[in-house]
Amino acid sequence: MATAHSRTAARAMISPAVILLLLWMIVPLAMTLYFSFLRYNLLMPGMEEWTGFENYRYFLTDPAFSTALVNTLLLVGGVLFITLVGGTLLALLLNQEFFGQGIVRVLAIAPFFVMPTVSALVFKNMFMNPVNGLFAFMAEAIGMQPIDWLAEIPLLSITLMVSWTWLPFATLILLTSLQSLDSEQMEASEMDGAGAISRFFYITVPHLARAGTVVVLIETIFLLSIFAEILVTTNGGPGNASTNLTYLVYAESLLRFDVGTGAAGGVVAIILANIVAIFLMRAIGKNLDA
Repeated sequence: MATAHSRTAARAMISPAVILLLLWMIVPLAMTLYFSFLRYNLLMPGMEEWTGFENYRYFLTDPAFSTALVNTLLLVGGVLFITLVGGTLLALLLNQEFFGQGIVRVLAIAPFFVMPTVSALVFKNMFMNPVNGLFAFMAEAIGMQPIDWLAEIPLLSITLMVSWTWLPFATLILLTSLQSLDSEQMEASEMDGAGAISRFFYITVPHLARAGTVVVLIETIFLLSIFAEILVTTNGGPGNASTNLTYLVYAESLLRFDVGTGAAGGVVAIILANIVAIFLMRAIGKNLDA
């Protein structure tokens, strides 16, 4: 009886938080769904009109949608590749014993706590500026013509910015997994004549597989909604060269004032993100069960 009363009291205490969380999720989603079926322009208040799936048809057939979808996939794939490879290498380095190891680990993880807007401004003005940026200075020092990164290769530039932010996260997860690697197994393989490369590919990499899948899942969920770096640096340009789905929804809603099409784009983006998340969770589940 006491246990039943305890459960009832516990449910009563957490119910306000659960209700608030559901309202925080359901109300905006319901409003987005509602607006996605309206012809609703902020410049014409009071002229709302029910259009059914017209906004979805317009958004999906817009040439900018296919460009934004490809850019989103390239951005997510590029960041995942850089963070997984770079994170593995950094984890191997930080796993070694050396003087000042603790300080180096803290410095290596620090970029993850820098706000995206701040890191984007730093890259834009201090590193990628074609006139007085650090990359321009380095190019001139070796006799090369400086590159206007954000104008000539905008998507790659944003990929590098985002990778710099997420590299510490991947490094931390992979380093934690690496520290659980059985040292006796490594010593036994070394005594059997296995070289460093063989030990890495046949022992270290399989051991890091589970941690790598966790990195892929978590990063993918957040990378699908990258926005601040694009807004601060390129505004989706030149043209649509660096526009992803998130920025396209923002442009439709708040730059073109077409709330209906922007809401339809938001629903499409949510559906695509959930499809990717479900696929990754199933793939990771099979990997963890293996």
